Amino acid sequence: MAGRRPLVAGNWKMNGLRAAATELDAVCQGYDKALQAKADLMVCPPATLTTAFADRALGRVLIGGQDCAPEPAGAFTGDISAEMLKDAGASAVVVGHSERRAGHGETDALVRAKAQAAFRAGLMAIICVGETKAERDAGKTLEVVSRQLQGSVPDVATAANTVIAYEPVWAIGTGVTPSPAQAAEVHADIRGALSRRFGLEAAGMRILYGGSVKPDNAAALLQAKDVDGALVGGASLKAKDFLAIAKVYSST
Repeated sequence: MAGRRPLVAGNWKMNGLRAAATELDAVCQGYDKALQAKADLMVCPPATLTTAFADRALGRVLIGGQDCAPEPAGAFTGDISAEMLKDAGASAVVVGHSERRAGHGETDALVRAKAQAAFRAGLMAIICVGETKAERDAGKTLEVVSRQLQGSVPDVATAANTVIAYEPVWAIGTGVTPSPAQAAEVHADIRGALSRRFGLEAAGMRILYGGSVKPDNAAALLQAKDVDGALVGGASLKAKDFLAIAKVYSST
């Protein structure tokens, strides 16, 4: 892992009302000294809960946003700027998630603009890349991921402001998970692409795996080469499952 501190981030997607704060409380309580010494934890709730969660977490567990607009402010009804997320207490924002790319037609150029907005606001950008089942079946995984990296990651990306999340689209919410070897192959290719573009800075950039990460497969996936943590979906909604995934690190 070359000194990179693992990050386990939970993407709650469109789930969670105020009562769900009890799950955040449980995550904070379970984030014991052994785990604190080994890894960072982050919860990305819906925007309606950002401030409340940031106030409860008090910096112990990081709070992130799930998306942001490229613009800092203006006549963009329904959008949330990176500056608003920062003001609400977030320290990071997910951009380019496959559900945004597929469901909202987000292009690499738009994802790059959102990442730049995150940097502008002082947030870390978690930039998502990944292939569909059709693209994997066609043998185009590395080609697709390389293209997304090139188009989505700003030239000013650094190890401090950028995390890459590899999420094979065909694994998200399906229960089908790549083997550790398959994940390691793509992560190694991402590391190589980052190194060619960013030089030594790339050695510090964290690359997370995302796609049906669960307590029963976390150890094998998170210990694969060049995997620096996880972007967890459904399993992050329950503190018990989320902590079980994260505690892979405190047991190594």
